[in-house]
Amino acid sequence: QVQLVESGGGLVQPGGSLRLSCAASGSILIVYDMGWYRQTPGKQRELVAVITSGGTTNYADSVKGRFTISRDNAKNTVHLQMNSLKPEDTAVYYCNADVVPAIRARSGYWGQGTQVTVSS
Repeated sequence: QVQLVESGGGLVQPGGSLRLSCAASGSILIVYDMGWYRQTPGKQRELVAVITSGGTTNYADSVKGRFTISRDNAKNTVHLQMNSLKPEDTAVYYCNADVVPAIRARSGYWGQGTQVTVSS
C-alpha cells in the first residue's frame, strides 16, 4: 500500500515563507511525476507545481517566481518552498504522486492535505 505523508503547513504572515514536504512510502517500484495542488472551500483543486522524475518543473502562473518545487528520487520525497506568501495562497495543500506500486497498476495517490494560512 502506498501512502503520501505531508508536513510543513501552518500560519505565516504575508511576505513570509514556508516549506512543505511530502514522503511517499510503501511497496513502490517507480515514482513518476510528483506535485502539489491546493484547494479552498467552494473551489476546485488546482495545480500549484509539478516535477517529473527527470527534474522538469511546471508552475501555476500565480506562483511563478515565488514557489520552488524539488524532489529527492532516492527518498521518494517532494518539497515545495514557498516564499513571498500572499493571503490568496491560503489553502489546503495536497501532495500528489504518479506511482507504480509493487503489486498494483500504476495510479495517482494523494496525501491527506496540510493547511497553509497566510494572514497578519
